Amino acid sequence: MAEQESSPQGNGSGQSETEPQVATLAQYIKDLSVENPSSPQVFQWQSAPSIDVQFQLNAEKIADDVHEVAVKIEVTARSESGVHFVVDLTYAGLFGLRNMPEEALGPVLLVEAPRLLFPFARQIIAEAVTNTGFAPLLLDPIDFGAAYLSQLQAIQQQGLEGQPAAAAEEGQPAEPADADQPEVPADEGSSETPTKD
Repeated sequence: MAEQESSPQGNGSGQSETEPQVATLAQYIKDLSVENPSSPQVFQWQSAPSIDVQFQLNAEKIADDVHEVAVKIEVTARSESGVHFVVDLTYAGLFGLRNMPEEALGPVLLVEAPRLLFPFARQIIAEAVTNTGFAPLLLDPIDFGAAYLSQLQAIQQQGLEGQPAAAAEEGQPAEPADADQPEVPADEGSSETPTKD
């Protein structure tokens, strides 16, 4: 008769105690503001608004092995007649990280975590815009990986420009300040145009 394994296998079985592990612990709206400042006149305006979308990321250590990642998205619809609507959302998640090497924190917290949170934030914004009396606004996906790499390159260039002359002469690159958790700039545009109901 074949021997049976006596130890019970739980969720995540097969992972050793030293392998990196990531888990989503919670997701929540941290802040939501919706404005329709020009109503009811806005519903008589004939011009379609241009949409400006800005985003910003923040990662904060809450406790050992627990980080909060917040995606702040600000959407403004404006035409020559005035502001149609403004939605300001901060959507956050708590992520449990175990055995994560320092060099992996930035990509996990500023690329993968926002990628998981974004679809939920997108849905909240679509519903908020609908509640202002306009058609739902479906945001284009944000390339958090490209934004993260862009920020790393900017930090590295700042470090190279600001390094002491002696280090530059020796050919030693300056290390970027806190390259593991850079703040991603709030600069993402969208060209979607909602229609009025």
